[in-house]
Amino acid sequence: MNRHHSPVIPHVLIVDDAPDIRSSLCQYLKKQGLHTSSAADAAEARQTLSEAHIDLVILDIMMPGEDGLSLCRWMAANTEIPVILLTAMAADMERIIGLEVGADDYVVKPFNPRELLARARAVMRRHPATAFTAESRCRRFDKWIHNPKDQTIIHHNGSTVKLTSTENRLLGVLLDHPYRVLKRSMLLDRVMRREEKAYDRAIDNQVGRLRKKIEQDPSNPKILVTEWGGGYKLMAEVESTEAP
Repeated sequence: MNRHHSPVIPHVLIVDDAPDIRSSLCQYLKKQGLHTSSAADAAEARQTLSEAHIDLVILDIMMPGEDGLSLCRWMAANTEIPVILLTAMAADMERIIGLEVGADDYVVKPFNPRELLARARAVMRRHPATAFTAESRCRRFDKWIHNPKDQTIIHHNGSTVKLTSTENRLLGVLLDHPYRVLKRSMLLDRVMRREEKAYDRAIDNQVGRLRKKIEQDPSNPKILVTEWGGGYKLMAEVESTEAP
């Protein structure tokens, strides 16, 4: 059995108030095999960060309203997402301030997209994606024990149910965040394989299949509930346990 997860496409968020830079950079990075989102200001960026799993932020410093340095400082304090700053100023002080507030690298405008891509890949290599990796520990939730290494769930009556690789990854992510609403877009990034079609309905289908295995009444779920307009939430206490 292959217990290793398939590679996940890195998701890069580009934050810049210049529409031409956002558009051209998104197109270029997509052609290089990356998944991209864009935001015109810090407020829009914060919204995206709350809804999607982001592996890297490329962040302009000079923006109206909250500037890039302020957003970078907040990200350094509240997330583990790496940041590359875009600056129109080549002065050492600008670079030093950016690094001091938590940036991982910086690129001076105008920039060569190939250089930015190389720097982005180097930063992401130093900060491996936090997508689902095969948890070795078993965890108990509701009347079940999840054994991720064997891709099974074991009921308290002793019966064992086999999970597919995708169901195994999905359940692992849900168990990481009990009682928390997980957006479909975030689950899509963290659960679905590179070769699987990337659309929200794919997550809905996987949730439906998982419910048939863990819910007493899948049509009226009590463990894996839907948050309308938001995503899904695991309604159960989670604790580490020994394999049965």
